[in-house]
Amino acid sequence: MHVKVIISNDQKEQRIPSGIRLLIRRCCHAVLEEEGFADDAEVSVRFVDNETIHELNNQFRNIDRATDVLSFPLGENGVYDTDLTTGAKLLGDIVISIPKAMEQAQEYNHSLQREIGFLTVHSMLHLLGYDHENGGIEEVHMREKEETVLTKIGLKRDNSYYMEG
Repeated sequence: MHVKVIISNDQKEQRIPSGIRLLIRRCCHAVLEEEGFADDAEVSVRFVDNETIHELNNQFRNIDRATDVLSFPLGENGVYDTDLTTGAKLLGDIVISIPKAMEQAQEYNHSLQREIGFLTVHSMLHLLGYDHENGGIEEVHMREKEETVLTKIGLKRDNSYYMEG
């Protein structure tokens, strides 16, 4: 399995620390490996500011506020479009607010790497069809998968977290 991760930085507010792009690629690969995804895959990751993610959140989810990450899956029920030149399955787009990630890293008292790793893994699971919006067992299952992947790549959680709900 080969994973092509296209990363673009569409914000000027914050400098992206070195190593973040490699971390994102590792997270994407680790999720697909954990899920037993055998096909080549392509994912787009875009860094934005709070204003841009606020607009996207409002436009696509009718939620009028900034958020940390948005997922735009291209597949449904395990069926994905394929890039005809590469044969890769097109999984979708991940949009991360860098200012929000920095704010949450401080709030949860962990590194920016841990926060961006978490947001990437979380979003990748959404691209693969996982959902936590209804809570319950689906949410617990998704959280367990997130922690399993993050632990495997060396970003084990050392603090408790809470969820807005």
